[in-house]
Amino acid sequence: MGKGRLEAFSDGVIAILITIMVLEMRVPIGAELEALRPVIPVVLSYVLSYLYLGIYWNNHHHMLQTVRRVTGPMLWANLHLLFWLSLVPFATEWLGTNHFAAVPSALYGVVLLMAAIAFYILRSTIVASQGKDSLLRKAVGRDWKGKLSPVVYLIAIPAAFWSPRVSQALYVLIALVWFIPDRRIEGVLGQQED
Repeated sequence: MGKGRLEAFSDGVIAILITIMVLEMRVPIGAELEALRPVIPVVLSYVLSYLYLGIYWNNHHHMLQTVRRVTGPMLWANLHLLFWLSLVPFATEWLGTNHFAAVPSALYGVVLLMAAIAFYILRSTIVASQGKDSLLRKAVGRDWKGKLSPVVYLIAIPAAFWSPRVSQALYVLIALVWFIPDRRIEGVLGQQED
């Protein structure tokens, strides 16, 4: 099977998740600037989650550029990733509504950790299906970002019970690490075209 349907379905799910998050944000009551104060945590949690979903969409897009043919295991691995990403709006809402409290901060980290694991499984499934000369395998190399993220999430989750702010700072740190564009896949694809 070609990859077009997989890409279109994944793009649609991520777009819907972003839409759900923004629709869950409530307009403050009052026309004064002070009326915005209670919704600042909601807006901040939305911005962070929007950034994470954008990072997953971007990396998913680049990763699928290396795929020639979609297999059944890839479809299931992709659904696994989308399942964890579909929990981002819930975790975001709970985090923002409760002003970054410990348990919502920890749950947010669990969702991020599971999404990172699911992305790794999808990537491994693609590499396995493409064989030892996989373009994706060549592109990701040692993948320090992919290894660093789960470790930081595993630190941030229990840290939420000690200091939710430390936990959230770690989530922001990983988002910033991934926000810097990774040109490895584009580089490998460019070499193949030459």
